[in-house]
Amino acid sequence: MELEHKFCRFDADVTVEGRDIEGYASLFGACDQGGDVVARGAYARSLKRLAGEGRAVKMLWQHDPAQPIGIWQEVREDERGLYVKGRLLDSVERGREAAALIEAGAIDGLSIGYRTLKATKNDKGHRVLTELELWEVSLVTFPMLPSARVASKGETPDDIALRDLAEALEGMRRNLAGG
Repeated sequence: MELEHKFCRFDADVTVEGRDIEGYASLFGACDQGGDVVARGAYARSLKRLAGEGRAVKMLWQHDPAQPIGIWQEVREDERGLYVKGRLLDSVERGREAAALIEAGAIDGLSIGYRTLKATKNDKGHRVLTELELWEVSLVTFPMLPSARVASKGETPDDIALRDLAEALEGMRRNLAGG
Protein backbone atom coordinates (compact mmCIF):
# COMPACT_ATOMS: atom_id res chain seq x y z
CA MET A 1 0.00 0.00 0.00
CA GLU A 2 1.50 3.33 -1.13
CA LEU A 3 1.78 6.38 1.10
CA GLU A 4 -0.93 8.94 0.26
CA HIS A 5 -0.76 12.69 0.77
CA LYS A 6 -3.46 15.12 1.80
CA PHE A 7 -2.61 18.77 1.39
CA CYS A 8 -3.90 21.68 3.45
CA ARG A 9 -3.28 25.36 3.01
CA PHE A 10 -2.53 27.07 6.28
CA ASP A 11 -5.10 29.57 7.48
CA ALA A 12 -5.40 31.71 10.57
CA ASP A 13 -5.57 28.39 12.45
CA VAL A 14 -1.84 27.93 11.87
CA THR A 15 0.63 30.39 13.29
CA VAL A 16 4.33 30.79 12.79
CA GLU A 17 6.38 32.75 15.32
CA GLY A 18 10.05 32.66 14.52
CA ARG A 19 10.77 28.94 14.24
CA ASP A 20 7.65 27.77 16.14
CA ILE A 21 4.66 26.54 14.17
CA GLU A 22 1.29 25.33 15.36
CA GLY A 23 -2.19 24.74 14.01
CA TYR A 24 -4.23 22.21 12.09
CA ALA A 25 -2.77 19.88 9.48
CA SER A 26 -6.18 18.33 8.78
CA LEU A 27 -9.74 19.43 9.49
CA PHE A 28 -12.52 16.95 10.16
CA GLY A 29 -15.52 17.02 7.83
CA ALA A 30 -13.88 19.28 5.23
CA CYS A 31 -13.97 17.96 1.67
CA ASP A 32 -10.62 18.46 -0.06
CA GLN A 33 -9.98 18.96 -3.77
CA GLY A 34 -9.56 15.21 -4.20
CA GLY A 35 -13.06 14.51 -2.86
CA ASP A 36 -11.89 13.06 0.47
CA VAL A 37 -13.30 13.87 3.90
CA VAL A 38 -11.43 12.94 7.08
CA ALA A 39 -13.75 11.67 9.84
CA ARG A 40 -13.28 12.60 13.50
CA GLY A 41 -11.16 9.92 15.19
CA ALA A 42 -9.39 8.82 11.99
CA TYR A 43 -5.93 9.40 13.50
CA ALA A 44 -6.60 8.11 17.04
CA ARG A 45 -5.26 4.55 16.69
CA SER A 46 -2.23 5.67 14.73
CA LEU A 47 -1.29 8.34 17.27
CA LYS A 48 -1.76 5.88 20.13
CA ARG A 49 0.39 3.27 18.37
CA LEU A 50 3.17 5.80 17.65
CA ALA A 51 3.19 6.95 21.29
CA GLY A 52 3.25 3.36 22.52
CA GLU A 53 6.26 2.62 20.31
CA GLY A 54 8.06 5.80 21.37
CA ARG A 55 7.99 7.17 17.81
CA ALA A 56 6.94 10.58 16.53
CA VAL A 57 5.26 11.97 13.44
CA LYS A 58 8.01 13.43 11.22
CA MET A 59 8.18 17.05 10.00
CA LEU A 60 9.39 16.94 6.39
CA TRP A 61 9.96 19.35 3.54
CA GLN A 62 7.64 18.60 0.58
CA HIS A 63 7.17 14.94 1.69
CA ASP A 64 10.84 14.19 1.08
CA PRO A 65 12.00 11.67 3.72
CA ALA A 66 15.58 12.78 3.11
CA GLN A 67 14.71 16.34 4.20
CA PRO A 68 13.45 16.55 7.78
CA ILE A 69 13.21 20.25 8.70
CA GLY A 70 11.99 20.24 12.27
CA ILE A 71 10.16 18.33 14.94
CA TRP A 72 6.51 18.05 15.85
CA GLN A 73 6.43 18.29 19.63
CA GLU A 74 2.68 17.73 19.84
CA VAL A 75 0.35 15.94 17.43
CA ARG A 76 -3.20 15.24 18.60
CA GLU A 77 -6.81 15.09 17.54
CA ASP A 78 -9.38 17.46 18.95
CA GLU A 79 -12.94 18.34 17.92
CA ARG A 80 -11.73 20.31 14.85
CA GLY A 81 -9.04 18.11 13.39
CA LEU A 82 -5.39 17.10 13.60
CA TYR A 83 -3.56 19.70 15.68
CA VAL A 84 0.22 19.98 15.35
CA LYS A 85 2.75 22.04 17.26
CA GLY A 86 6.48 22.04 16.65
CA ARG A 87 9.50 23.98 15.57
CA LEU A 88 11.62 24.39 12.50
CA LEU A 89 15.28 23.61 13.17
CA ASP A 90 17.76 26.48 12.78
CA SER A 91 20.58 23.97 12.46
CA VAL A 92 19.07 22.54 9.25
CA GLU A 93 19.44 24.62 6.07
CA ARG A 94 15.99 23.64 4.77
CA GLY A 95 14.50 24.56 8.15
CA ARG A 96 15.89 28.08 7.84
CA GLU A 97 14.70 28.24 4.22
CA ALA A 98 11.21 27.05 5.18
CA ALA A 99 10.93 29.76 7.85
CA ALA A 100 11.98 32.43 5.33
CA LEU A 101 9.56 31.12 2.68
CA ILE A 102 6.66 31.08 5.15
CA GLU A 103 7.47 34.61 6.28
CA ALA A 104 7.56 35.77 2.64
CA GLY A 105 4.25 34.03 1.86
CA ALA A 106 5.82 31.68 -0.71
CA ILE A 107 4.87 28.57 1.31
CA ASP A 108 1.50 28.37 3.01
CA GLY A 109 0.59 24.70 3.16
CA LEU A 110 0.73 21.63 5.34
CA SER A 111 0.26 18.14 3.98
CA ILE A 112 -0.09 14.84 5.75
CA GLY A 113 1.56 11.63 4.58
CA TYR A 114 -0.60 8.63 5.50
CA ARG A 115 -1.99 5.25 4.55
CA THR A 116 -5.72 4.68 4.42
CA LEU A 117 -6.69 1.75 6.62
CA LYS A 118 -10.48 2.21 6.53
CA ALA A 119 -12.74 4.33 4.34
CA THR A 120 -16.35 4.48 3.20
CA LYS A 121 -18.33 6.47 0.62
CA ASN A 122 -20.90 9.03 1.71
CA ASP A 123 -24.14 9.92 -0.09
CA LYS A 124 -22.31 12.63 -2.08
CA GLY A 125 -19.80 10.11 -3.43
CA HIS A 126 -16.92 11.42 -1.31
CA ARG A 127 -14.45 9.01 0.23
CA VAL A 128 -14.76 9.30 4.02
CA LEU A 129 -11.47 8.37 5.68
CA THR A 130 -12.28 6.70 9.00
CA GLU A 131 -8.90 5.24 9.98
CA LEU A 132 -5.51 6.52 8.83
CA GLU A 133 -1.95 5.50 9.58
CA LEU A 134 -0.19 8.87 9.96
CA TRP A 135 3.48 8.99 8.96
CA GLU A 136 4.43 12.62 8.56
CA VAL A 137 3.27 16.23 8.28
CA SER A 138 5.12 18.28 5.67
CA LEU A 139 5.38 21.94 4.77
CA VAL A 140 4.38 22.16 1.10
CA THR A 141 3.90 24.54 -1.79
CA PHE A 142 0.62 23.20 -3.20
CA PRO A 143 -2.05 22.30 -0.62
CA MET A 144 -5.22 20.33 -1.35
CA LEU A 145 -7.43 21.52 1.52
CA PRO A 146 -7.73 25.31 1.15
CA SER A 147 -8.89 25.81 4.74
CA ALA A 148 -5.63 24.82 6.46
CA ARG A 149 -2.98 27.45 5.79
CA VAL A 150 -0.02 29.14 7.39
CA ALA A 151 -0.49 32.80 8.16
CA SER A 152 2.49 35.13 8.04
CA LYS A 153 3.31 36.97 11.23
CA GLY A 154 0.91 39.88 11.64
CA GLU A 155 -1.54 38.59 9.01
CA THR A 156 -5.15 38.47 10.17
CA PRO A 157 -7.97 36.11 9.13
CA ASP A 158 -9.48 39.05 7.19
CA ASP A 159 -6.18 39.51 5.30
CA ILE A 160 -6.24 35.83 4.32
CA ALA A 161 -9.91 35.98 3.28
CA LEU A 162 -9.26 39.06 1.13
CA ARG A 163 -6.22 37.43 -0.47
CA ASP A 164 -8.25 34.30 -1.25
CA LEU A 165 -11.08 36.40 -2.70
CA ALA A 166 -8.62 38.34 -4.87
CA GLU A 167 -7.09 35.07 -6.12
CA ALA A 168 -10.54 33.64 -6.92
CA LEU A 169 -11.62 36.80 -8.76
CA GLU A 170 -8.38 36.86 -10.75
CA GLY A 171 -8.94 33.22 -11.73
CA MET A 172 -12.48 33.98 -12.88
CA ARG A 173 -11.24 37.02 -14.82
CA ARG A 174 -8.66 34.87 -16.62
CA ASN A 175 -11.30 32.21 -17.41
CA LEU A 176 -13.69 34.81 -18.83
CA ALA A 177 -10.88 36.33 -20.90
CA GLY A 178 -10.15 32.88 -22.35
CA GLY A 179 -6.96 32.05 -20.62
